[in-house]
Amino acid sequence: ISKHWDLPSFTATARVTRNGGAGMEKALSNQEDLGGDRGMTDDIFDESYSEKEGPKPDRRYVWRNIVLMSLLHVGGLYGLWLIPAAKPVTLAWGFLCFLLSALGVTAGAHRLWSHRSYKAGLPLRIFLAIANSMAFQNDIYEWARDHRVHHKFSETDADPHNATRGFFFSHVGWLLVRKHPDVIEKGRKLDLADLKADKVVMFQRRFYKLSVVAMCFLFPTLVPWCFWGESLRNSFFLPAILRYMLVLNATWLVNSAAHMFGNRPYDRNINPRENRLVTFGALGEGFHNYHHTFPFDYSTSEFGWHYNFTTAFIDLMCLLGLASDRKKVSKETILARKIRTGDGSHKSG
Repeated sequence: ISKHWDLPSFTATARVTRNGGAGMEKALSNQEDLGGDRGMTDDIFDESYSEKEGPKPDRRYVWRNIVLMSLLHVGGLYGLWLIPAAKPVTLAWGFLCFLLSALGVTAGAHRLWSHRSYKAGLPLRIFLAIANSMAFQNDIYEWARDHRVHHKFSETDADPHNATRGFFFSHVGWLLVRKHPDVIEKGRKLDLADLKADKVVMFQRRFYKLSVVAMCFLFPTLVPWCFWGESLRNSFFLPAILRYMLVLNATWLVNSAAHMFGNRPYDRNINPRENRLVTFGALGEGFHNYHHTFPFDYSTSEFGWHYNFTTAFIDLMCLLGLASDRKKVSKETILARKIRTGDGSHKSG
């Protein structure tokens, strides 16, 4: 069962609110349509924020991250060179590990825990937490906190990967320097009670380093080495290192390319774009103009399973009784929003 929400987005409501008391009344009466029953609305853009005047803080490099990211990408390139020497079953295993770890981010940290766009039972939450550790992109609690800040203060100093600072910064550079003070300040002010109340999230956070060693590196390596006699070199550099590098960059492209390249059929006033290549590589996360317009939609798109493996996965989990309460925006609301604020580039699917 999916829920259909009939309010285009909080951004539109905020604009209406400025126009007088009628707008304020509408905003208040439609709080539920913002996905209020998710237990949080901190992923809705906050138009009241303004960047501080004066010089920007000095850039402080995190050399540990610079060295580790450099070594990872060198190892990943070496893994590409090893592909012809690997057994076909090892390549298939690497692809499966890619899908599992990507789902830990897309269906887990992103759509479930960051946006509360659907509900998951305990077995599914455990699976997604394990898959998330395989992805190694910070624990669920930290990932969801930073992502909510990203939505609430998108393309400002309080955005962890502010795309107005350039492609490299929004792609990986934000991980190589200290956070802007506004990111830290705004992150501390978020209400994260829903995350703290989730025992799976907090258990993963407590044992995160151990789970990463086991799931991101040891498990992908040991399976091909032990079960079908793949060389230890190929087992490590393909399903572990190369796969990890590809998952990271697929995720990062949502923050960089999908904020710069593509059309804006839902809201021409924001930077996030619809980017088909990012959608394909990130299992459905490239419908980014839609996602920032309707952040509470579990599908992050109006087109269902089209290029959207994550949506198909969530729907399957609902069919199996492991997930429920999917939030979905109605077709009428989507069309109205496109007519009002879209760039005219896209026909409703």
